[in-house]
Amino acid sequence: MSTAAVTDHPAVDTALGSALLAALDGPHHERRAAGRAALPAEGMLRDPSLGLAEARAWTLRRLEELVAAGLGKSIVGIEAATVDTQLQSLIDFETISYGDLSVAIKSGVQHGLFGGAIAGLGSPAQQERFLDDAIHLRLLGCFAMTERGHGSDVASLETTIGYDPDAGEFVVHSPRETSAKTYIGNAAQHGRMAAVFGQLVVDGVGRGVHCILVPIRDAEGNPLPGVTIGDNGYKGGLLGVDNGWLSFDQVRVPRDMLLDRFGSVDAEGHYVSSIENPNRRFFTMLGALVRGRICIGGGAAIAARRALSIATRYATRRSQFRHSRSEDESPLLDYLAHQRKLLPAIARAYALGFAQNDLIAGYGKLSSDPGHDPREQRALETLAAGLKALNTEFANSTIQTCREACGGAGYMAANGLTQLRADTDVFATFEGDNTVLLQLVTKGVLTDYREVWGGLDRVGLVQASARMVGSAVIERTGAGLLAERLVAAARRKGDSAAFYDRGWQAWMFEERERHSVDSLARRMRAADRDSFDQVNAMQDHVLFVARAHMERVVLDSFIAGIEACRDRVAQQTLEELCTLFALTSLEADTGWFLSHHRMSDARAKALRKQINQLCHDLRPRATALVEGFGIPEHWLGSEMLEA
Repeated sequence: MSTAAVTDHPAVDTALGSALLAALDGPHHERRAAGRAALPAEGMLRDPSLGLAEARAWTLRRLEELVAAGLGKSIVGIEAATVDTQLQSLIDFETISYGDLSVAIKSGVQHGLFGGAIAGLGSPAQQERFLDDAIHLRLLGCFAMTERGHGSDVASLETTIGYDPDAGEFVVHSPRETSAKTYIGNAAQHGRMAAVFGQLVVDGVGRGVHCILVPIRDAEGNPLPGVTIGDNGYKGGLLGVDNGWLSFDQVRVPRDMLLDRFGSVDAEGHYVSSIENPNRRFFTMLGALVRGRICIGGGAAIAARRALSIATRYATRRSQFRHSRSEDESPLLDYLAHQRKLLPAIARAYALGFAQNDLIAGYGKLSSDPGHDPREQRALETLAAGLKALNTEFANSTIQTCREACGGAGYMAANGLTQLRADTDVFATFEGDNTVLLQLVTKGVLTDYREVWGGLDRVGLVQASARMVGSAVIERTGAGLLAERLVAAARRKGDSAAFYDRGWQAWMFEERERHSVDSLARRMRAADRDSFDQVNAMQDHVLFVARAHMERVVLDSFIAGIEACRDRVAQQTLEELCTLFALTSLEADTGWFLSHHRMSDARAKALRKQINQLCHDLRPRATALVEGFGIPEHWLGSEMLEA
């Protein structure tokens, strides 16, 4: 999609809103603006009164309209991948997420997952054969990974993909009821083929999880022999996505249907792979699918911005209660309690947006470079896991807060918030359960210095882990370099640093991460790794480390985003939003900072007062703040804003 000659988005009525939008879009501003300009706005939201069959039909039609408009077509094979194609594939999903989320998820299934599996795991010949049809919706497909018995534990999938050397075919089989693939998008009605993940067995030897393309329906939509298809029916949201389940009874598939970028079976029936270590092969294969995780986090961020846009606009217009000095009722957003509901959430939306920008840029660079450093890939996967968890958790909590902030009106389907709440609920589970993903973040943080621990005594461990957290983790991104300089300056000031001192804020975030990682490292070294009870007892600590690490990463990105902003007025507003984000994060962990002597009692007590003052100062700019999200009011589909 061309990014040439893009004008300011019509969502923006103020100069501040326009400047904030450009800053939040960051290096992807022209690309994102082009996507918003190309998005067909008419009929972008589904009528909430539609039934199941009508909603599914509407969703497919809407996706066809978007593909015709040029969206969703940027999935390409690794050999053809460029920074532009990889970035565009992510921006397309964001753009579609401004509308109905069933359409976004159906696109995610069709383009990102089914098409992405072909692009990321298939050979050039397989890509040439199937990818264009998948992108243009001529071949509707499914991504069949999750089973009734195993979801997050992909390595333990039960579906088998056995090779029959006499016939030169694979036999796909669901050996037990728990092996059935379930919650599979496009499976219940529209899918004709599935990318099926299962245990590859060649010559009686298990080769780990691989992916194979399996036709599941004929041209008339009937299940093919050996394939049983069921409908998951009504769900808590995403009514337009036809989720279903699949079971296979000795289904034969030609040899060339195994997606064989990382492992194949040759004409003589021998297993061949360029990656000898099966664990590394497994994680390399999953790493090729990281796009989906980035998209879900990005889509959740857009949903949260939509909810904040509705609730903030409503709060500036809805008046309630008179006070003694006026005969007029006061707008909801004039009340401190209401400000505390919405303004810190707006600040966090900006913070997560800047971090998402860095993630997208990193994905564009690495995924278009087959020779990239594996350590950079691991760092990208860690960041993608952490931001997916933070973005989806934030979306779910924020949309609920926005619903409550709009009172009874927020509960009406015609005002848009209940639909958003229902549709984003499962984002916490899509592309990895958030709790599991946060544990992966901690694993990624610890992996960089595992070897350092090996030969050290307890004193050496403390010194080495502190050194590694301070350099290998905290300084490993460009965004962190600026924060590190600010921290160094704040350390020299000590407790005399003010609340609004960015260096002091970054220092506190760093101390929270540094101490929690160091103490977890010591606990892990002392624990019996084979003892479930001992390892399980550290799980809350593991999750705290992940959150501390990700909060620091997000703050680093926010600081770098402010530095890149060239509009002075917008930059000052972003400074205030960043301080609000930072202080709110510190306030949430006041107990930790007090118990670990990182903050005095007086400073901890003063946090709330500082946050309240920031909310008061930002309140007059509330409309401009949500204008910075780039969402025109008529895209929100909220009747209460039209009154």
